[in-house]
Amino acid sequence: MGVMFGTDGVRGVANRDLSPETAFKLGRAGAHILTKLYDADRIVIGKDTRISGDMLEAAMVAGICSAGVNVLKAGIMPTPAIAYLTRELNAAAGVVISASHNPVEDNGIKFFGASGYKLSDEVEAEIEALVIDDCSGVASPVGGDVGRVFEVRDAADRYVKFACSTINTDLKGLKIVVDCANGAAYQLAPRIYRELGAEVTPIFNNPDGININCGCGSTYTEALMKAVISSGADLGLAHDGDADRVLAVDAAGRLIDGDQIMVICAGNLKKKGCLAENTAVVTVMSNLGLRMTMRENGIRVLETKVGDRYVLEELQRTGAKFGGEQSGHIIFLDHNTTGDGILTALHLLAVIKEEGQPLARLADQMERLPQLLVNVQVMDKNLVMSSSALAMAIKEEEQAMGDTGRILVRQSGTESLVRVMAEGRNMEQLKEIVGRLSNIISEIG
Repeated sequence: MGVMFGTDGVRGVANRDLSPETAFKLGRAGAHILTKLYDADRIVIGKDTRISGDMLEAAMVAGICSAGVNVLKAGIMPTPAIAYLTRELNAAAGVVISASHNPVEDNGIKFFGASGYKLSDEVEAEIEALVIDDCSGVASPVGGDVGRVFEVRDAADRYVKFACSTINTDLKGLKIVVDCANGAAYQLAPRIYRELGAEVTPIFNNPDGININCGCGSTYTEALMKAVISSGADLGLAHDGDADRVLAVDAAGRLIDGDQIMVICAGNLKKKGCLAENTAVVTVMSNLGLRMTMRENGIRVLETKVGDRYVLEELQRTGAKFGGEQSGHIIFLDHNTTGDGILTALHLLAVIKEEGQPLARLADQMERLPQLLVNVQVMDKNLVMSSSALAMAIKEEEQAMGDTGRILVRQSGTESLVRVMAEGRNMEQLKEIVGRLSNIISEIG
């Protein structure tokens, strides 16, 4: 990754790390490069509900228009809706202003190409280089050649129609509590579930610009758990700030994570003959219980590094169409080009209706094994990760665990940390393993 772009666009504290000046330059540079690359004269832009969104959107729009490119403003919209609208409206690119599940002071800028996929590292590097060069060489047209701004007044209607079309059953009879995280899904998610017949009780659906992800959403599910139990609902759904992920809560208030959702959906897709390549793509952080259950169901599991972009790359490489992360960021590539929390929820609800089983029973087909994760502060994480002594210690611990557990040691991408994770049925054994490996890491680094 470059200086500005991380694994999920440009992120930072709004008006400090991510300033309007930076947003303006990203708009100019992105418009210049992407309209040439994809031969179109318009860019779609959407945002979540955080207070800094208006400021950054205004700067981005000014930058795009200053390069002679038109802007289609979709307003407050989930990230996956912008990916869809970029394709639907034949735009050169889509831009989302959001920091997903991060707190309100953060914000981010993410680009999609004309196909609705995130940009390649190479294209992001081009945009970044142009920004660093102060957009030298980008034209500044005048008069009638300056870009215009158009409101996409039916943006929500278009996405609602698309989302509802991705399942073949109604949701009548289901009573659902939906935590909207005071974010981008605060209107759309309840509307979509209701249009398909569900009885919906929305919570955290009154954004004020500051309360996005604040004690709510997929990162904080305690309030949803209580609401499901108190209301007697069949289940709850928790979105994050930009609605690209979803977690669920069963009728007893038990959290159902992305791994369990993937097991449920993959099994249903396989049963219907719709699981491409008979494969699900997950990250190394997915629970061992997922792998065991998928294997029992005859489904191949491929692993990637942590990050939805790596899941997507593996899907595209292998021809598989389904995969995701434990966090609830799940991709149905037959329907959308990025993780889509509302779409994932719809498919989960469709399985519940089709199979006539409560969420708890469907989730119980996967045994979620205990995981213990410890972060070890080090001076030189590269030295630690290249250590033959550590590699030998990991191998010995893995051999002792056999097929009943798993060990994962990886370095942090942003901090001087090495993360040690052990997974298995015996928590005392996990504590001993993690302790021994942590001590070795501390001695090395």
